[in-house]
Amino acid sequence: MEYLDEEKVRSLLTYEALIPAVEHALISLSLGKTQQPVRTILRIAEQEGFFALMPAIEGDLMGVKLVTVYERNVSLPTHQAVIQLLSAKTGEPLIAMDGRLITEMRTAAVSAIATRLFAPSNTRTLAILGSGVQARSHLRALRLVRNFSEVRVWSRTLEHARAFASEFGVTSVETAEAAVRGADVVLGVASTREPLFRGEWLGPNTFVCAVAVVTPDRRELDDTAMNASIVVESREAALRESGDILGSRQPVYAEIGEILAEKRALPAGRVVFKSLGVAACDLAAAGAVWRNYQPA
Repeated sequence: MEYLDEEKVRSLLTYEALIPAVEHALISLSLGKTQQPVRTILRIAEQEGFFALMPAIEGDLMGVKLVTVYERNVSLPTHQAVIQLLSAKTGEPLIAMDGRLITEMRTAAVSAIATRLFAPSNTRTLAILGSGVQARSHLRALRLVRNFSEVRVWSRTLEHARAFASEFGVTSVETAEAAVRGADVVLGVASTREPLFRGEWLGPNTFVCAVAVVTPDRRELDDTAMNASIVVESREAALRESGDILGSRQPVYAEIGEILAEKRALPAGRVVFKSLGVAACDLAAAGAVWRNYQPA
């Protein structure tokens, strides 16, 4: 059985193909056509990391992602993963592939779909909190769905924000408040345990895309920011994994797939899309890679 490394995956996967594939996956998940349990997580306390198992079945394809997060890694990526695809008809293994890039890109693709849904077409200003891998992938993906005339980036390390700004031709700012105030879209991709900005800095119609925190013991948004229409990929996952939702006790308005399928109306006012990442989207992304692959 063949294994596709990250560079091979990169050559086979584009946002233009990934975004519609992930949109289909989100709809399928919300309509009950995809089987997907909440991920199983094993904590590695001595490394301040975790190891997660994320399986899903949709149509004639099933797969599982094995993903690790080691936040103290310096010379290696903090997130690493492997995805195994199998036939849902026969159970036979089909192909294995590196999952780090898929995790990076499918996360940004989902955020692009949410931005297209919840940020008005005249949206102009984007605030990015964070300057790492996800900040880069998100800026590329979000620029496919909205034309931002101003992009502000903030990072705990000002030099990192300035390097990001130079790379992408955007503006670095010295405080999170300077990034957030007046922004039409606020994107949170900076690893944190506590909220990095105050909800009082947000406008009444600001769209917040919160991606940085995926465990029940951490928050990236305060209660004021969470006083909005909350949209998630999976209710089941959000009510078990999201510290922002559990801590604020804010109800979930809808799954994004329900809105895409027109089962729920677009919410009015401020929307918070709390993204945790789901196996259905990993399966869709890996399936797109596999279908584009032509073995030697």
